[in-house]
Amino acid sequence: MDNLNIFNELSELVTLRINSCSEVVHVNSWIERRQHKDYDLWYIQEGQIEIRIRDEVHIASEGELILYSPQVSYTATTLSDHCKFIFIHFDLSLGNHLQILDNFQLSGIMNSMLVEEEIRLFVETYDLYKQNKPMSEIRLKGCLTILIAKIMEQYELKQYRGEFTQDPINQKQAKYLDKLQPVFDFVHKQIHQNLKVGELARLAGMSEKYFITYFKQTLGVTPGRYIYQLKMKRARELLYNKQYSIQQIASMLGYPDPYSFSKAFKKYYKVPPSEFVS
Repeated sequence: MDNLNIFNELSELVTLRINSCSEVVHVNSWIERRQHKDYDLWYIQEGQIEIRIRDEVHIASEGELILYSPQVSYTATTLSDHCKFIFIHFDLSLGNHLQILDNFQLSGIMNSMLVEEEIRLFVETYDLYKQNKPMSEIRLKGCLTILIAKIMEQYELKQYRGEFTQDPINQKQAKYLDKLQPVFDFVHKQIHQNLKVGELARLAGMSEKYFITYFKQTLGVTPGRYIYQLKMKRARELLYNKQYSIQQIASMLGYPDPYSFSKAFKKYYKVPPSEFVS
């Protein structure tokens, strides 16, 4: 699965939570064997680290990022007289799917040149966080969000691909999103229609009941919620454009009349479309 646009489409449902953040210094006798329950990001400030995952050996050096998935077991040790790095444990979820990132090959070592500005901002904010400055926790969360978004962008541009391999069971689980790609493509092309879940289920080769369960388990939201959010996002863009009437927008998004569209829009944005950009 290479297309990360799902996070942009459902951005309102994306939640990032920082569980812990600190920095450590380890001498050359340090060794760590772990599999985290959440995502773990390291920024190496000094030294060099060897990471073993199954039969593979990876080397991370000063200035590089290391992203660990909860599905990856590793052994880490320093190759220099010491190493120093900032680490941050976090959860990133889409809807109620806490490990949505595991559908993408993001876990690995990344050259900080690909995220240079985002790293600089993150480190500066971490220094404020260490000093317990006002609003530093909120700023740290914002900077981490920007950094993760940049990593995703570089992945989608094929500038980066993580090399840490999951075990075979977890690799199989991470393929579930691939089966829904034809559904995503169809919804995008037919957003102007009144889309039916049964039609999408047939496209995925599943019964409607199983498709709804599969979709929600894989993506964290129901098919209906996914379609609704896409239509509302598109409606917002069209309203900002100011080239179309509410009746035209309703028709462009598959609503039978302006009233149905306005009702759906108000439910989502808490204001009617006529007042949204006024």
